Amino acid sequence: MRLLVLNGPNLNLVGQREPDVYGHESLADAERQVAERYPDHELVWRQSNHEGQLIDWLHAAGEEGFTGVIINPGGLTHTSVALADAIRSIDQPVIEVHISNIHARETFRQVSLSGAACRGIISGLGLSGYALAVQAFLEADRP
Repeated sequence: MRLLVLNGPNLNLVGQREPDVYGHESLADAERQVAERYPDHELVWRQSNHEGQLIDWLHAAGEEGFTGVIINPGGLTHTSVALADAIRSIDQPVIEVHISNIHARETFRQVSLSGAACRGIISGLGLSGYALAVQAFLEADRP
């Protein structure tokens, strides 16, 4: 299985930014943990603070041979119709991941425009949400 893992704005600061919300581990830690847990699967991790870059990566997912996408859109989750449209425009299934529980946060963070376009959402389980998304893809591929 070949999965694209996209991370949106400010997620490059996970582990430093608001550790009471996001914890002390970084995205590099999450990438290492997932690679150790699923060594037989290729996961390509990318992060951008730019909405258009995330959309371009989504559009190219099929051409690049990805079978699915895991996305943490960060703050774009709640604001980006364009990102939701990009998710709907590709053939690959997408699972949205949030480190914090978006439903237990500010009112404006409780709505996920992008999540409505996804196969599912994992929220509030910390960085382990990424590994759980991989597991969900593996289980969905079982007969």
